[in-house]
Amino acid sequence: MAGIIVGVDGSDSSRRALGWAIREAVSHQLPLTVMSVHQDPAHPATEIYWGIRPGNTFKAEFAQKALQQFVDSVASEIGETAPEVTVSVTTGEVAEELIKATHDADMVVLGSRGSGGFARLLLGSVSSQVVHHAACPVVVVPRPHQAARSG
Repeated sequence: MAGIIVGVDGSDSSRRALGWAIREAVSHQLPLTVMSVHQDPAHPATEIYWGIRPGNTFKAEFAQKALQQFVDSVASEIGETAPEVTVSVTTGEVAEELIKATHDADMVVLGSRGSGGFARLLLGSVSSQVVHHAACPVVVVPRPHQAARSG
């Protein structure tokens, strides 16, 4: 996956990261891969201890269409389209899959916070793990109020 990889989860933060990545891909005429990683289903022990039932409710075809619509929506909002866009939907541990993808990429782009539950953190757990373990440069696109504070 040479070129730019952007990890998205549908959050506002990933929407901003996707917009940034599209502009960068256009500016440098690089291919763009938009990745969405869905957690593996819960393991049987998880039901016993946490009450979460395992089940394969993930629908790859639906996720692929939804991801393409997300990409089309953001591209329309910013008025630019990357020269070559691939959408990739996979299952697994999110940070691990993104880190694996960095081995063949020129750059990976992430939002500072995903859809996780600790909204006050400046950097989400996935972004933090990718920053620390990626095999290529990582761009973390901040939330608007984060950018205002840092200047």
